Amino acid sequence: MKLTPLVVICFFATAVAHSPIRLLPANPHYFEFRGKPTALITSGEHYGAVLNLDFDGRRYLQTLAAAGLNLTRLFSGSYVEKQGAFGIEKNVLAPDENRFLPPWARSQSPGYAGSGNKFNLDAFNPEYFARLRNFVKTADQLDIVVEVVLFSSIYTEENWRFMPFHPQNNVNHIEIDDRLLVHTLDNGRLLSFQEKMVRKIVRELNEFDNVYFEIQNEPWSDHADSAGVLLDHLADDDLNKINVSWQNQLDLADAASLRWQQRIADIIVDEEKGLPKKHLIAQNYVNFLYPLAKVSSAVSILNFHYALPAAVSLNDYFHRPISFDESGFAGPGDDVYRRQAWRFLLAGGAVFNGLDYSFYPGCEDGSGVISGPGGGSPTLRSQLAALLRFINSFDLSRLHPDHTTLLHTPELFPHLLSIPGDEYAGYFQGRWPSRITWRLPQGSYELKWLNAKNGDVVQMQHLSSDGGISEVETPPFEEEIALDMRRK
Repeated sequence: MKLTPLVVICFFATAVAHSPIRLLPANPHYFEFRGKPTALITSGEHYGAVLNLDFDGRRYLQTLAAAGLNLTRLFSGSYVEKQGAFGIEKNVLAPDENRFLPPWARSQSPGYAGSGNKFNLDAFNPEYFARLRNFVKTADQLDIVVEVVLFSSIYTEENWRFMPFHPQNNVNHIEIDDRLLVHTLDNGRLLSFQEKMVRKIVRELNEFDNVYFEIQNEPWSDHADSAGVLLDHLADDDLNKINVSWQNQLDLADAASLRWQQRIADIIVDEEKGLPKKHLIAQNYVNFLYPLAKVSSAVSILNFHYALPAAVSLNDYFHRPISFDESGFAGPGDDVYRRQAWRFLLAGGAVFNGLDYSFYPGCEDGSGVISGPGGGSPTLRSQLAALLRFINSFDLSRLHPDHTTLLHTPELFPHLLSIPGDEYAGYFQGRWPSRITWRLPQGSYELKWLNAKNGDVVQMQHLSSDGGISEVETPPFEEEIALDMRRK
């Protein structure tokens, strides 16, 4: 059969529209999903939507979709927290007694530290996988991407007592008492159970287009390779007194952790070789920022927690999406998280995920009272959705960080993306209006100054450039303002 050009075009368009989220071919710093370029932004629950049987995942996802957000982050169930961990009073990752649903079935032997029978790591739990698939399917129907986090650091001995991999919590006679060996290649028989879990989850989710996998959450927390501190003048002793020393530390994962992470990535790739669809893999590197030395060929998304905008420019070389994979721990107010998101996305980042403690069982509509070390609210979700609409309104296939157009921005902290001479996306923080000096290619431009909280147009301007240096006055604003400038 000979295909006409129209049939070929339609076939290609259909194939792209029904392929998993992938890197945008023309600009792999962003994504293509449902055939369209996109960034990913959310303010989501604390990762326990599937493993916590009391949490209504459908209602939660409907809340995200109604707010205009397009991402959620999900832990697999290999990690769980006890109630009260990390100062979180209402924690989706800390189910009530007998409400924890991991990938494995319960045995007939009592004795799990978190209540109920121990787990059998040789037997998967059909209820778990039905719940997982239903969650991802619902997200798929709502055009929400799910980052599936396969493993997490354990952090403390108290946490370790509740893990399914702890030898006292399963009937599989795993000879490993040291939690620091769990996510290394020196974990004995445990590696085979980890591999079985990864392969099972990868198979179960292969049909879905709205999934990517993260290898491990915060691997440096159990296996730190110190790369220094952010600010030399802050003394560790003083920070330790208020339990925030981590907020000044640049810790990478050590060699033992990296070898294990590479094995997990290889397992994902190997399992998908015989499956119809291939999914992206993310790796979590460090808090804040760091110029990475290398990135595995299996890894497509570079995850940073509590990321600073410079994490993008420091790793632009790798031509992959840079992700602000987790925010929080900065109080309950909306402003700090909104500004983090604007700064990071307007520096060229592709992903922002804020922890939203207004979601917990009984409040899957995000109306809950904040009872954790972070924020989250309907207002913040609306503000982040305005950012997502803003960034996605530009031609992401050609948009890149711009470090040359702005010459002087007195009393303003600027972030600018552009398609030089065509489209400009800006975000400015400051105390009051200012006069910006810049050099624009010759042409006529329309400027829209926007309220960064809601995306509303504050003022429109028109200007003509002869290709030389020119100036423009910002409209009055309070603390922050966004710019959408395009060639007329």
